[in-house]
Amino acid sequence: MTNKQYKLVTCTINGKEVQNMVDVRASLTDMLRNDYQLTSVKKGCEVGECGACNVIIDGECFNSCIYLAAWADGKNIRTLESLMGPDGELADIQQAFIDEAAVQCGFCTPGFIMSAVEILESGKEYTRPELRKLLSGHLCRCTGYENILNAVEKTMYQRLGKEWTKPVIN
Repeated sequence: MTNKQYKLVTCTINGKEVQNMVDVRASLTDMLRNDYQLTSVKKGCEVGECGACNVIIDGECFNSCIYLAAWADGKNIRTLESLMGPDGELADIQQAFIDEAAVQCGFCTPGFIMSAVEILESGKEYTRPELRKLLSGHLCRCTGYENILNAVEKTMYQRLGKEWTKPVIN
């Protein structure tokens, strides 16, 4: 017989303060999915390699599968659900993913978008190679990455008030 240890975790998830008793061994992914039904947080590799579970914690992206739920105490956590507008409208980055055909099966999309949110909220202008490196912590088996890169780059330029031209790939 095992004795599970629990910890009371108080944190803010998508703007709402919550409290929950969590198993000290549970991942943040499990807490978000199982206790709060935030299913945009995907369970992919569960070892921090694929990026499907990415969430923003205190302004920085983390793989929630290797982040213990107990560590979330006092933190501000954002998932893809936080991007929805008051009337259910999509965020600009979500629309760009649609416009640039950066979504195929969609499994990796929430994690990619949360990484993109961190990048875009920096307010910096990145080169395409820099964006490629910043997004490199994700695995996608469907899109070939170029359309995802286009969506992030397009949104970055729009937010900076600059013209974006879709690159020609030979």
